[in-house]
Amino acid sequence: MSFKNLTIAFSVAVFCMYAGLILCLFYFYRGALFTETLFSERALFSVRLSLVTATVATAVSVLVAIPSAYALSRHNFFGKQIIDTLLELPMIVSPVSLGAMILISFNTPAGQFVQERGVQFVFTVYGIILAQFVTTAGIATRLIKAAMDEIPPVYERVAGTLGASPFDAFFSVILPLSGSGILASAVLTWAKAVGEFGATITVAGSMAMKTETLPVAIFMRLAGADIEGTAVLVLILIAIGLSVLYGIRLFARRRAYS
Repeated sequence: MSFKNLTIAFSVAVFCMYAGLILCLFYFYRGALFTETLFSERALFSVRLSLVTATVATAVSVLVAIPSAYALSRHNFFGKQIIDTLLELPMIVSPVSLGAMILISFNTPAGQFVQERGVQFVFTVYGIILAQFVTTAGIATRLIKAAMDEIPPVYERVAGTLGASPFDAFFSVILPLSGSGILASAVLTWAKAVGEFGATITVAGSMAMKTETLPVAIFMRLAGADIEGTAVLVLILIAIGLSVLYGIRLFARRRAYS
């Protein structure tokens, strides 16, 4: 077997692993059950809540990540390496641990002040958004920084020689050139937020028709030994995520072609 065929075989093997897991879900598929579960009030609420909170959390994450990524990509400052390393926290700490850290922070004097005088996060929709933001902000920053690292700094210097301020160069050079990377980062961040479970259930709980996102609903169905209902909800989550990712890829391909 040639090296080319060997590498292709490995990629096909990984594909077969994930495809096999998805196909196993269809063993429990029942047309009537799928329609009944999908259009039930509780499932529709979970889907709607997941989409809304993930969109809000992604928007906040990307808005914070863009200037943060630019600073890490272009400037040297005290503590840069520490900040750059700490961005990996959501990838090295489990989501449940992140959720526990959020809860612990609300037991400090500052956290109690926020809860009592500001916004109530624990066991609320705001807690879902906060949990999703904490688990995605570092990832979004890392992905956008990688896109900005690919842009040669000389472009900004040329813009400066033409009279553009650093602010103007950022909006007229950096953002347009890193637009595809930012879009890809936003999509991956959104997909991560939609599927977030550990931190969400730790901070916001699993109250039906209040804080039950789609991943939490899947867990509750599984905890109740409802295998068929669990399979349906997992298929819905997979369909949402893959359809969005595939749609963005088609859009990016057509944009590159045009």
